[in-house]
Amino acid sequence: MKKKTVRTLWVDYLRSALTVLVVAHHSSLAYTTFAHFDKSAYINSTHPVVDASSWIGLDIFENFNDIFFMSLMFLIGGLFLIRSIQKKGSFVFIKDRFFRLFIPFLFLGTLFMLIAYYPSYYIAYHNTNLLPYIKDFFTVEQWPVGPPWFIWVLFLYNLLFALFYALYMKVSNHSAKLISTLARRPFLFFIALSSITWLLYVPMAFHVGAGTWVGFGPFDFQLSRIFLYFGYFSIGIFLGSTDFNNELFSEQSAIVKKWKLWFLLAIAVYALLTIIANPITRMVKQHQISAFAGWISYFTIYAVSCTLSCIAFLTGFRKLIRTPRSWWNSLSDNAYLIYLIHFIFVIWCQFLLLDYNLPAITKFIITLVVALSLSWWTSYSLRKIRIFKRYL
Repeated sequence: MKKKTVRTLWVDYLRSALTVLVVAHHSSLAYTTFAHFDKSAYINSTHPVVDASSWIGLDIFENFNDIFFMSLMFLIGGLFLIRSIQKKGSFVFIKDRFFRLFIPFLFLGTLFMLIAYYPSYYIAYHNTNLLPYIKDFFTVEQWPVGPPWFIWVLFLYNLLFALFYALYMKVSNHSAKLISTLARRPFLFFIALSSITWLLYVPMAFHVGAGTWVGFGPFDFQLSRIFLYFGYFSIGIFLGSTDFNNELFSEQSAIVKKWKLWFLLAIAVYALLTIIANPITRMVKQHQISAFAGWISYFTIYAVSCTLSCIAFLTGFRKLIRTPRSWWNSLSDNAYLIYLIHFIFVIWCQFLLLDYNLPAITKFIITLVVALSLSWWTSYSLRKIRIFKRYL
């Protein structure tokens, strides 16, 4: 009960809803039309399991998620850090994050990914021997990190925050008044956040490639988005330095009052992004516009889509979430472990469905329901153990 008193209901529910979106996102990846499997090194595949059944609707769903939801996860990850470090002090804060983020990432993450990726090894080599699989996992595949990449990057950002806490506080003290005034200026808020999103993502993605991942061992990250994610994490920190629940995101805020408009705009801009992809590609190939102009045009709309989706989810949850629900409280309590463990159930379910002649959407729904239910139940069971409940 003590934990609940220092949280904000709509933020907790938004975080858990995004976790469900993560499960749904990974549940869809086996059934997209662009999915492919690389038998020589399954880590180079678009997903650990690729099914013959596919549906373009899942491409659209997957891309919608991919554009915004991790940026929003990092923003939420920064919201309460100033309060936390003020309460605990830097040393205890770092120690707490080390045990809550880094240790679960390195040890539980590795164990869970070893279990999760086994079907991929079998598909590639038709070999059930565990020792060659483990050797391949750490050598050929180079220690696949899977979804827990988010956790080690979040830990790194937390560490940087603790080390540069005084600088963050200096900036936040200057920015708090400005942030609060944006509650009355929704258009300015949108322009500011869109501009920040563009600056943090588009130049970097153009320079290194939008889909570029780098790293060593399990410490992988998407290079093209490293500034974007850190920027949204920092925005979360600066928002957390204000009374955002009663100012920028109060129910009387002009930003929150327009929550329906934000959702409509988010859908419209994402639809535009989806529609223009092929025409822009065709115009570039026909030399009607330069490759640079085509690229900038597409990813400018991409940045706006990211911004609008983030605002829509923030304002929608602030407006609609008022009353606690026991099942949603349970989902929020177990969201972290669900995130850590869900990939096992996603991959194994997709693997077991390979030989069934079912529509892609049916397989997706089965995978989502099974993976979410089993990861939720597993988390609930593990958190009955004191150490799991304390840190996870």
